[in-house]
Amino acid sequence: GPCYCDQACVRTLDCCHDYAQTCPVIPCVVSQWSAWSGCAEPCKTTYRVRRRHIIQEPRNGAEPCPALEERAGCVQYWTRQGTQCQQSLIPALITAGGFGRARRRRAAADGSERAGYCVEFQLVAVTPGCLRSQPWHARWTRRLREGHGVCVECQPPALHRPRQLCHGDGTGSHLNQLLHWQAVGNHQCRGTWRRIRQLDTCPCPSVHSFLFI
Repeated sequence: GPCYCDQACVRTLDCCHDYAQTCPVIPCVVSQWSAWSGCAEPCKTTYRVRRRHIIQEPRNGAEPCPALEERAGCVQYWTRQGTQCQQSLIPALITAGGFGRARRRRAAADGSERAGYCVEFQLVAVTPGCLRSQPWHARWTRRLREGHGVCVECQPPALHRPRQLCHGDGTGSHLNQLLHWQAVGNHQCRGTWRRIRQLDTCPCPSVHSFLFI
């Protein structure tokens, strides 16, 4: 009799003898990714989105279509009215201080090196996600412990004009005000700290030195 292209026969093992020839696998085909959207909300750590759509549905036992939406971390430093967000309301995005050496080499190579500064903070709260197992590039978050002092360096390209400040450095915050920070590469690692002082150089050992993004 005729061979029907009913992929259920693959699971029930009762396909006709010429199923593979009569009903070849037709894979899913998706479009290219769209451009990334803007940040979902201004003045806070949130996300941006890109999407793609299905051009051809999978048939005859083909693999399911891949994900049609991706999200990425995002911070927008301007309100929808076009005014700059208050520094103290923006979580500081930080990474390991070791990445600063590569930044300085690139800046020196293109002649754009400018002096930065450091801010000393005391960590008040750290989420448990900072201690969890992470990819190698995010394991530095295990050094973040409540009560410890840390130095965070502001250097180009995170040094933004016209005020030559890093977003989220706490400039203008009140004494003992709790400020928010978030680790880059580990969205489960975040917390609060208090700004102690601003310095021309970082006095902390490398294990407690970090970098504004």
